[in-house]
Amino acid sequence: MRDLFSKTSYGPPLSLDIPSHKTERAIKGLQEIEHLIQSTALQHDQSCPLVVGVDEAGRGPWAGPVVAAAVIFPFELSKDLAYGRVNAQTKRLEQLNDSKKLSEQRRLDLMEPISQLAIGIGVGIADPREIEELNIMQANYRAMRTAITEALEQVKRNNLSPNLSHLVLVDGSHKIPKLSLAQEAIIKGDQRSYHIAAASIIAKVTRDQIMQEADLEYPGYGFAQHKGYGTKAHQKALQEKGICLIHRRNYKPIKALIDD
Repeated sequence: MRDLFSKTSYGPPLSLDIPSHKTERAIKGLQEIEHLIQSTALQHDQSCPLVVGVDEAGRGPWAGPVVAAAVIFPFELSKDLAYGRVNAQTKRLEQLNDSKKLSEQRRLDLMEPISQLAIGIGVGIADPREIEELNIMQANYRAMRTAITEALEQVKRNNLSPNLSHLVLVDGSHKIPKLSLAQEAIIKGDQRSYHIAAASIIAKVTRDQIMQEADLEYPGYGFAQHKGYGTKAHQKALQEKGICLIHRRNYKPIKALIDD
């Protein structure tokens, strides 16, 4: 990870190299990225930023929205998480992980501590029509920008991060276009960063709730079970009932049904 911080209107430039000594290379797991940011800044006598973790849920399904979430933890909590300090706050997040690795109940259980400990949480939603208009990647990026803006506005309203620059950590291999903030794309970030893992929980739980509501509005498709993914049950329902309003009509399986 090089050039963690770039010059933006939100903070001063800060360009750092990865520390190469053995201790830093040995740091793995969910605190890896936060630890790298904290220790590298300390090594270079630079100030640390306020971290904004970003992730999404729902790029692959044939139906429903894509949901992005952004989570900001307080600076001191971020520091405690980075160095693996065990206290009352960090213990509440000890079960945190990539949302795909957790049961539905565990994700629900984590919503309360994340919501209570975070100083900023934002959610962005792109519905099926936006996905059709923009394509899934651009719709996802729009949802991410919305989530980040919402989270930062929440922090600003409460005056909780005066004089701190911001660093966005986004899960995946691509940075978010049209974002005027320093950012870094982190491959498998939801397994390497507390902030991204928390965002993945918020995004997944929010989208699941939307699909459960869709199941009531459009009964017979099984949205509460498969959440819009292309399961055999979903395929069977499509053959029997056709498409409904929340299907993504530019996705090949849905488009094939329309063309037929």
